[in-house]
Amino acid sequence: MSERGLNTVSFAGHAASSAQFKALYAEGMGLVEETAGYLDGPGRTASKVLPRMASVLYAAESMRLTTRLMQMASWLLLQRAVNNGEMSREQVMSEKSKVRLDSFNVDRSAPGWNELPDSFRELIERSLRLQNRVALLDREIYRPQEATTFVPDNQNGVKAQIKLLQTAFGSN
Repeated sequence: MSERGLNTVSFAGHAASSAQFKALYAEGMGLVEETAGYLDGPGRTASKVLPRMASVLYAAESMRLTTRLMQMASWLLLQRAVNNGEMSREQVMSEKSKVRLDSFNVDRSAPGWNELPDSFRELIERSLRLQNRVALLDREIYRPQEATTFVPDNQNGVKAQIKLLQTAFGSN
């Protein structure tokens, strides 16, 4: 059996330059704009009448929300740049190391959480869902090459996976 190359297709790599990525990009940038509009308008007004604990929580969560969105926007802009040939993958890898896509904890049981405006809590939830999608795509695109499964050219990839499962679970 020869190990000349991979018989796998990187769907994530293709997805990053596809219509799905463009939709994700539009959604992410739209959420950034929507959040900025909310925080500068209705959110500012709503925060002024919140009880003390909710007001403190609002301030902390709005900072986390904007940080989360800026990190995602940075990642989306970097990915768009590499997709458009404006940056090399190496340049993006260097810049990407400055971007944090890990979760910022949201404590929904924190005092004052239930007093936060519903629209603000919804922006937080949407940003967390988007962050998870972006982080998943990031892991799929930029995972180390050694993490991929090598399938010899003359072997069926599905059969190889079935054999691995049978070996792992001890069944035939």
